[in-house]
Amino acid sequence: MTTLHVIAHSPFGDSRLASCLRLIGTHDALLLCGDAAYALRDGTQPQQLLQAAQLENRLYVLAEDLQARAIDSTLAKAVDYPTFVELSLQYDKVNSWL
Repeated sequence: MTTLHVIAHSPFGDSRLASCLRLIGTHDALLLCGDAAYALRDGTQPQQLLQAAQLENRLYVLAEDLQARAIDSTLAKAVDYPTFVELSLQYDKVNSWL
């Protein structure tokens, strides 16, 4: 069963991102939104964790959250809300890390 994992909280306040990366399956994907977009800032530990997770073509971020936080990243694919909805339908389940 495939899962789209969604994280919206800053990676600097708790361990949600690290926990998610330990559990994410090889056919799962991760979408960062809200303050979770800060995980893509260059030179940070969260960015290093994401790079080490080898999520090529399975790591997404809401484009408006990148823009609002002035983050430029090639590690994650920037998507809009309609694409977010499409992704949620593409996977068997969606797990929001509250």
